[in-house]
Amino acid sequence: MPTLSLSEAQELVAAALARAGASPENAASVARALVAAEADGLKGHGLSRVPTYAAQARAGKIDGRAKPSLKWSRPGVAVIDAAHGFAYPALDLALSELPGAAKKNGIASAGIRRSHHCGAAGLPVEKLAEAGLMALMFANTPGAIAPWGGSRAVFGTNPIAFVCPLPSRAPIVVDLSLSKVARGNILAAKQKNEKIPEGWALDENGEPTTDPNAALAGTMLPLGDAKGTALALMVELLAAGLTGANYAADASSFLDAKGPPPGTGQLLIVFDPAAFGGSLEHFAALAQSIEAQAGARLPGARRLALRDKAKREGVIVADALVAEIKAI
Repeated sequence: MPTLSLSEAQELVAAALARAGASPENAASVARALVAAEADGLKGHGLSRVPTYAAQARAGKIDGRAKPSLKWSRPGVAVIDAAHGFAYPALDLALSELPGAAKKNGIASAGIRRSHHCGAAGLPVEKLAEAGLMALMFANTPGAIAPWGGSRAVFGTNPIAFVCPLPSRAPIVVDLSLSKVARGNILAAKQKNEKIPEGWALDENGEPTTDPNAALAGTMLPLGDAKGTALALMVELLAAGLTGANYAADASSFLDAKGPPPGTGQLLIVFDPAAFGGSLEHFAALAQSIEAQAGARLPGARRLALRDKAKREGVIVADALVAEIKAI
């Protein structure tokens, strides 16, 4: 399998998306996000997404040339229309505007509608920590999880991400989906023609399955059983109800080129610790108390190690996937 430097991987992805009709700016934004996820070992949100993104751009399910727009509805509330384009340019716009607003107001938020798959949700919030800010992000996705006791998917896998800056070191990043595993892992298994572990998903008849195709046609098992579906409801209301985006049950799939744009949503909330009396040193005290315990670690340690290795050595990508991307 070939090894690509991160810049080579970005060029490969951006060129493929441009051939599929994306503007140079949008193609570059998406490429940065997908390669960053690949470098962190989050392959379900990495280069495996390129073929489906390209197919959707060609079919018009994603407007590859869309320009997101932003307006301030209140001093600390930005309303962003992703215009049925890729989510990443809309997130870039939010990240360019939110730090200044949070520093001014103490807290700032951005609601994004008419959006799409936002990839590894921990990556955009991590960028906010570079400005010394704490942040939360909520995103809804197409239907994947049934309410507890139900059988029809009305929630997405609905990731939640959180970042807390620390002095002179990488921030604490929490990034989790509300299914037991991210749906991207099932897509990656399908592309590799591999089975999935039992306990990840149910088929369309509500039976456990190890077949990724049956899993994609069925529903995901929630993290924490009934508690997971309660959290999924919360995210659905924050990311879609609050922003005016499509609910999961009304959103078309991220995984194929069929149907209209999914029109999902994201919500970012950013906090300036100084406005609340907090400090990076106070955050660090809790982090140090965790790391002082043998065997304990902060979330993201493995991800950061993989990132450092990818910067030095590049990323290994399957020959078949590289060939598929080049053929776009």
